[in-house]
Amino acid sequence: MINVIIKRDKDKVAKGIEIKGHAGYGEYGQDIICAAVSSLALNMANSVEEFTDDHFEGSVSDDGGYFSFSFPDEVSSESQLLMKSLILGLQNIQRDYGAEYINFRFREV
Repeated sequence: MINVIIKRDKDKVAKGIEIKGHAGYGEYGQDIICAAVSSLALNMANSVEEFTDDHFEGSVSDDGGYFSFSFPDEVSSESQLLMKSLILGLQNIQRDYGAEYINFRFREV
């Protein structure tokens, strides 16, 4: 299962995200849920880097089972939109494929 932790401040502004695990959907190497989650997460990180001036911290594991991304400072409206888009995409995957493959938690930071 993929566990997604969305880190928000007291005003519900998304300040980061942590994604752990593998969905286990289908055969190894053919997991379309893991591929979709990875694509959305990496595209969001690349978009923040390319299209905003926001400072961020991030890491990813070599096996693809871990992704972490956070904004230690203020978050621009552009980055906030990119984070909302990522969360929407991940929620759509859960809706379409089921909660047995992807789970969400929210944490105040």
